[in-house]
Amino acid sequence: MNLLIVTACPSGMVTSVLCARLLEAAALRLGWTTRVEVHDPRAIGSPLSEGDIAAADLVVVVKTGELALDRFVGKRLVQSSPADALQDPQRFLEEAAERAEVLQPQAAAPAASSAQPRLVAVTACPTGVAHTFMAAEALQQAARQLGYALQVETRGSVGARNLLDEAAIAAADVVLLAADIEVDTGRFAGKKIYRCGTGVALKQPHQTLRRALEEAVPQAAASPAAATAPGKAATRSGPYKHLLTGVSYMLPMVVAGGLLIALSFVFGIEAFKEEGSLAAALMQIGGETAFKLMVPVLAGYIAYSIADRPGLAPGMIGGLLAGELGAGFIGGIVAGFLAGYCSSALSRWLRLPQSLESLKPILLIPLLSSLFTGLAMIYVVGTPVAGMLAGLTEFLNGMGSTNAVLLGLLLGGMMCVDLGGPVNKAAYAFSVGLLASQTYAPMAATMAAGMVPPLGMAIATLLARYKFAQSEREAGKAAGVLGLCFISEGAIPFAAKDPLRVIPASIAGGALTGALSMFFGCKLMAPHGGLFVLLIPNAINHALWYLLAIVAGSLLTGVLYALLKRGETAELAAATEQAPAAGGPLAERPSGRHA
Repeated sequence: MNLLIVTACPSGMVTSVLCARLLEAAALRLGWTTRVEVHDPRAIGSPLSEGDIAAADLVVVVKTGELALDRFVGKRLVQSSPADALQDPQRFLEEAAERAEVLQPQAAAPAASSAQPRLVAVTACPTGVAHTFMAAEALQQAARQLGYALQVETRGSVGARNLLDEAAIAAADVVLLAADIEVDTGRFAGKKIYRCGTGVALKQPHQTLRRALEEAVPQAAASPAAATAPGKAATRSGPYKHLLTGVSYMLPMVVAGGLLIALSFVFGIEAFKEEGSLAAALMQIGGETAFKLMVPVLAGYIAYSIADRPGLAPGMIGGLLAGELGAGFIGGIVAGFLAGYCSSALSRWLRLPQSLESLKPILLIPLLSSLFTGLAMIYVVGTPVAGMLAGLTEFLNGMGSTNAVLLGLLLGGMMCVDLGGPVNKAAYAFSVGLLASQTYAPMAATMAAGMVPPLGMAIATLLARYKFAQSEREAGKAAGVLGLCFISEGAIPFAAKDPLRVIPASIAGGALTGALSMFFGCKLMAPHGGLFVLLIPNAINHALWYLLAIVAGSLLTGVLYALLKRGETAELAAATEQAPAAGGPLAERPSGRHA
């Protein structure tokens, strides 16, 4: 059998790749020849050539959105969803070979009913790594099940993907903004907009799409920081969203600077002190340049989130002053809010003749707001905040082992409370901010603990396989990979289904890891990268003790959840008790699940 596998999921990063790899492996076990195309060309796989298509005996398309299939006309083809393909890849392929039908021309192009609701969506989270893409996939899956036409644009750390074109926006009934940071809505003028967080979209995709159709309001009434009305889906707005917007733009600067500093340590911890050496150059790029820009970028984009472009310059000026005054990231946060709210107030209340109105955003607002923010930082804010930050740094550097363990316990637990949510981001932002003050121990504890939940879920699916469905075991493998990369969100599929057991088990493991990391005196110079930063010599001290802390916490989480997790017999019994009169027999259990 000559098989073509085409996967096309919204992100092109997680589900698409996972489906492609598992189906390819299953096809090889069956002795079939395969060619794979992941529809996002920036992921893996090359576009199928005309020769590949001509030689194919069977085409399997796994997708969650619309995909033109005209190039496969005349070939035996099967379309399905990732959920079906991942449940049992080998059985899926065998059944696909039996039920495949020759694709007719009229079925090649997706056609939507005139009555079909049409939505476009934008997903964006502060780090742009996991929530952005997982929310997009969840929304696409839900839209397919509900019969809605949905196109999703993701704004992640790699930039915008699947950009919405003008035609798609014009044809949409509703624009859904599932974003934890501020998103430019200028191109959606005149459209009805519904806002929610990525966490809501990920955990409640069906309800989110329905609410979007029912509760969306026209763009003129959908202010970026407007609070959600009672009874509607909660949207994090106000200072929280502004802070996360600043953090999201700051993180690439911190990651680049931190890794460059870590690379300088490859030549020795103090090698950068030798002028003219490569280590000195790396330290100059990372520590003296990238880290110097960290606070201005944070402050500038906090102000940008509040007041749009007029707030950017005053925010960055205030952030640079915060750095020069020694007020650090705390001073940068204060400067960002000062500049943003000052610029917003000037934009709203400063009245000029119509002929001079155009001078406001390019002259008057930046001038007056920069003057106010700068003077406030120099004469009011800078000195006390600098003293507070110096005191905090001194306390952290000089704390005893007991206090260090307690701090690690707290940071580790916070990293596992909401798996990429506000508590997790608060702990991470605190640790990242201290890097500029050469305080590295909290960063080590934070990253180590952030890896624990997904690694723990992977371990649990191995220890108690009989308690997990086949699709959950496959999700456990993906979670393990994401955990190694320091992507806590890899545990979200488990937490969304069983939060009362997953979250406590994760907190226990994360707290243990954070406490052990601080107890062992581990210090990490890089703010991201997971276990892969260990490949950089001297990026972390006490590497073996650091690994021990991660292993201990992951095992604790995995064992706890394996013990707490109910087998399917208990789950079905509970479902029967909760809905005794639902009508109709229970659905047949999928293959691969055991009591």
